[in-house]
Amino acid sequence: MSKIGLGIVGGGTIAQRVLRHLVQPDVAERVSLTAICDPVADRARAAAEKFGIARWFSDYQELLACDDVDAVTIASPINFHFEQVRQALLASKHVHCNKAMATTGAEAKELTGLARDHNLRLVPSPGEMLRPHNQYIKEVIHRGGIGTLCWAVCGAAFGTYHKDERERQGNDVLSNVDPSWYFRKPGGGPLYDMTVYSLTALTGILGSVSRVTALSGTRIKEREFRGKMVTCDADDNTVMLLDFGENLFAFVYGTASGRVTQGFTGSYFGTRGSIIGLTINGEPLDYPGADLARQAAGASGDANLGNQWLLPHINELHRDLPEQHVFEDVMQLVDWIADGKPSPVTPEHATHVIDIIEAAYRASSTGQTQVLTTTLEEER
Repeated sequence: MSKIGLGIVGGGTIAQRVLRHLVQPDVAERVSLTAICDPVADRARAAAEKFGIARWFSDYQELLACDDVDAVTIASPINFHFEQVRQALLASKHVHCNKAMATTGAEAKELTGLARDHNLRLVPSPGEMLRPHNQYIKEVIHRGGIGTLCWAVCGAAFGTYHKDERERQGNDVLSNVDPSWYFRKPGGGPLYDMTVYSLTALTGILGSVSRVTALSGTRIKEREFRGKMVTCDADDNTVMLLDFGENLFAFVYGTASGRVTQGFTGSYFGTRGSIIGLTINGEPLDYPGADLARQAAGASGDANLGNQWLLPHINELHRDLPEQHVFEDVMQLVDWIADGKPSPVTPEHATHVIDIIEAAYRASSTGQTQVLTTTLEEER
């Protein structure tokens, strides 16, 4: 295919941000925005009008029935992802799914198998190992650059991030998007939404996890959004220990507040030094593109923004737009479909990360360490 017909699933915060990339001229040469759907019909219509999308629907099945939709990018709440990815694959559509593509390892394995059996492409965010700094950290550790690695830590915290997003502060359908689902089961909580980034990088760097143990629960029982109280039941305070084998361990957290790491970048401690964030033994990491990344971070010091500039499809047209990493994952799917170029962002890796998260919840509820059966690279 020379031009991919793309359907957008969801018209909320992530979809609106990614659409700003997809309407840029370099993408328009390769992607046709053929349809968008959202259960809030006015939101679907408003997004279609704003971004020049050919058709809009409030019914997902109507979008899947469109013959000119070759692929979908799914940007709905996480609790819908499994069924929406499954239905898309059964409708012979290629799929990009924003994190996470499912909430259980069994669901994720089913989706991976469906894509393989139907010869369809499935790219699940987040593509953390596309980032040069993570590739470089992996290379340094594996060549013994900090001696024998002993342990690592990564994680993220909710804070008030979703409550404060600008797409939730207005009064029209594109700017009053309710974040309540982030705090409810299934699919809510910082593990599926935020820790998944650092956990994907951690496993991409260190490999598959063999055992998981954890403590987890809901610390903040109620949150306020625009004058209304939201009852919260998703776990928002989780700490876990991961066993990578041969007595290499990691501490991973997904919490309501606070952090002990820098952004989504983990820290790694060896017998001859440490990598903490983007430094090694106190000095800046010299990964490919580091100078440009530091320039991008600028006065804000936002290393995550800077490193997004180094992703393969982020050129000058995309540098000032949000959610560059999600757009990159969509383009990984486009390249795979159009050029036959497999993406390193694999459903097997995503399945293993989801399996770790599910195992952490199971370990917390049972008080028993969980043994994993998935790996980053499943047998075909």
